[in-house]
Amino acid sequence: MEIRKVQITGGSSYIVSLPKQWIRAANIQKNDPVGLVVQPDGSLLITPKISGEPAHRTRTFEVGAATDRTYLLRLLVGAYIAGFTTIRLESKGRMPPFILQLVREFTQMAIGQEVVGETDTSITIKDLLNPAEMPLENTIKRMHLLARGMQQDAMAALRGHDAALAGDVVARDTEVDRLHWLVARQNNLIASDATLARRMDIPVAQAAYCFQVSRIIERIADHATRVAHNALLLIDREIETATLDLMDEASTLALQIFSWSMEAFHTGDVEKANATLQRVRDLEETTRDIVTRVLRFEAVTAIPIGQITDSIRRIGEYSGDIGECVINYTVGREA
Repeated sequence: MEIRKVQITGGSSYIVSLPKQWIRAANIQKNDPVGLVVQPDGSLLITPKISGEPAHRTRTFEVGAATDRTYLLRLLVGAYIAGFTTIRLESKGRMPPFILQLVREFTQMAIGQEVVGETDTSITIKDLLNPAEMPLENTIKRMHLLARGMQQDAMAALRGHDAALAGDVVARDTEVDRLHWLVARQNNLIASDATLARRMDIPVAQAAYCFQVSRIIERIADHATRVAHNALLLIDREIETATLDLMDEASTLALQIFSWSMEAFHTGDVEKANATLQRVRDLEETTRDIVTRVLRFEAVTAIPIGQITDSIRRIGEYSGDIGECVINYTVGREA
């Protein structure tokens, strides 16, 4: 940290000189304007970015016939989440067909990504989405509805022996993932660009809070998908009605806890968040009863039911984590 003294000139103007190294790095010339942004903690941000236009960043990856497909997809997702506006793939020879297919899959999964240039040896992917048009809370609302619907349908598929519905639940998990990637990307963009935070009217700390909740919802959707996978294993097996009723009761309670935690998130209601945490204990007792009941079943039936029950419990516990996030963030903001 450089310490510089405040000086007074003209009797009423306060002046602090700027570091020469920073001036040169930002390519600021005499009489160039800079922006001054007061931060929530009282500090002052000085930035040469005053136009409001997002910074353009490019990430380039070398690819070829020996490139691992899964690894490349992870790199593309990583570059997207990191906030790069342009991603280029370059090959020394003709671009392998599997790379072209992978790029198409990636642009379908990642919101706002489109191929804007393609040659025999290169592909250029550009972000066409304006982050300010996608408020974080709206995205999280959509994730909540998707994850909740997935769990409800997974349990309906279990009771109705509906393989098509269970398969649809599994397919919907991709939609939750892509929305979570968007939240992660916007969080990184806001953390690195104060002008974007101002345009979206969201403090950096709140963006990080939204990302934390988004990550938990994505985990809840993963468990709904796990329930659907196990429902498929039980498609041809009959489960006694009393056990199914108890599982439905546990799932309903888990989703109530989920909804209550999200209400607390959107309203900042600390008391509701705390009450949500108390209900997690009730869910744990119900799931223990189910586990005790299925111990007398055959292994081929008991194991999938046990995994479904574990996922229901985890959905409730993750919802409790959202409640904890609400309390931590809201108390900190009030302070």
